[in-house]
Amino acid sequence: MTQPVRPQAELETAISELTASIGQLLRRLRSEANSEELNLSQLSVLSRLDQHGSMTTADLARAETMKPQSMGTILAGLEQEGLVERHPHPTDGRQILFALTPVGATLRRKRSIAKREWLLAAINKLEPAEVQTLIAAIPLIKRLSEP
Repeated sequence: MTQPVRPQAELETAISELTASIGQLLRRLRSEANSEELNLSQLSVLSRLDQHGSMTTADLARAETMKPQSMGTILAGLEQEGLVERHPHPTDGRQILFALTPVGATLRRKRSIAKREWLLAAINKLEPAEVQTLIAAIPLIKRLSEP
């Protein structure tokens, strides 16, 4: 069975609306969960350390596609706030590893809970048929994000 060909203008409009909607949803999630007013780079570093464990400045910079000097500035700010801490590298005495502190881990956990609670409340405002449509779209959205 062949798929109907959609007009290019219709696809362009859909892409614009999807991009804007996803961006708006992400911004809303961040604002609902960011009572500490950290910037996106700081939040991304905390998330990466939470997911991957201790990392060097260079490894974090590569992962976040930024210069090591910029990452050093971000880490210094997070360290000053008590969200990350330094540890010696176990095999290379010239390197320092950064890890989340208990305060940083608690912040990440609170942010995650706040995002989930806001999204649950927002979804609960939808009609049952809309919830089913949203649930049905999840596999498609996942496929779009695959390499």
